Amino acid sequence: MQTQNHSLTSPTLGTQRYLTSFHYGPGGGQKVYIHSSVHAAELPGMLVSWALRRKLAALEATGKLRGEVVIVPVANPIGLNQYLFNHHIGRFESGSAQNFNRNFYDLFALVQPLIEERLSDDIDRNRTAIRAAMREALDAQRPATELESQRLALQRLSYDADVVLDLHCDKDATTYIYTNPEIWPEVEPLARYIEAKASLLTLNSIGNPFDEIHSFCWSGLRNRFGNRFPIPNGSISATLELRGQPDVSYEFAEHDAQAIIEYLTHRGVIAGTPAPQPVLEFSATPRAGSERIFAPVSGVVVFRSEVGRWVEAGQPIADIVDPITDTVVTVPCTVAGVLYARNLSRFATAGMEVARVAGAKAFRTGSLLGA
Repeated sequence: MQTQNHSLTSPTLGTQRYLTSFHYGPGGGQKVYIHSSVHAAELPGMLVSWALRRKLAALEATGKLRGEVVIVPVANPIGLNQYLFNHHIGRFESGSAQNFNRNFYDLFALVQPLIEERLSDDIDRNRTAIRAAMREALDAQRPATELESQRLALQRLSYDADVVLDLHCDKDATTYIYTNPEIWPEVEPLARYIEAKASLLTLNSIGNPFDEIHSFCWSGLRNRFGNRFPIPNGSISATLELRGQPDVSYEFAEHDAQAIIEYLTHRGVIAGTPAPQPVLEFSATPRAGSERIFAPVSGVVVFRSEVGRWVEAGQPIADIVDPITDTVVTVPCTVAGVLYARNLSRFATAGMEVARVAGAKAFRTGSLLGA
């Protein structure tokens, strides 16, 4: 194992932050990149990274790693230091109000003007050429802020990985996964091992979140040049939402870390026979079919449906109770699907998002990302 430190741009005199990456296994085979807690207040993935590192160290010691696995347990040291009145604020950068998981460098936009003359009829050579162009494009960037330098450092570590996993969690949720529909057949075994209750597919949700800037680049190049040159799925990338913010435990971390180990064994990154794949309880659905349910009024939220359960259209999801007027407003869903996430707050302001249901039919357009 090798440890590397990556300095970020110093935002003020006398301060310096850095990212730490841990590199297991030999180069030359498949490369896997995994990081956690880009939204710094989302901590389940950080503990999974810790458990995963211990497993990888044991596998490396016994010679079972056939490729390189890079782990960045703390992907957002900026957000880790953001507290207000003892409340951790890790989703948005306090200086710019930017979401930490938006606005990564658009690899497709950077590579597309450079790559045509380098492509050939050899798919493996094209993979190498595209990654070289990515490296050149990223090396040419000059970040002006600490946040930009953090994004760039993460992309320099991950752009050439065959598998990219971004470990997140929601507020109050079951385990679910986001990925590109073009690579779903290669991600589905991971969804099975992680026991995802919802698998949400979209090519481009708009906003350049971390996992999408990897797979979307290859999809975009294939759409642009695929009629003339073979373009592979050069990055199998996915976001794993590991339940809710309070779901930090050794038991969950062990389960999720082992699920990732089984997936990497399935892909041949780790020598051995993977465990049988569990049944995927619910089919993958389009992210554009996800219904966001909002509170029409303010009040105390009393949920009537649990996360991870199938709900029918019209089923009550929550009551909003006004203890002053004695009014109870019931909020239903309008689509059938899995209730995969709820707001952690049990007090609603008018217009607050209460929950989300993964419906089978796409109906949303534009940006599919929340705040």
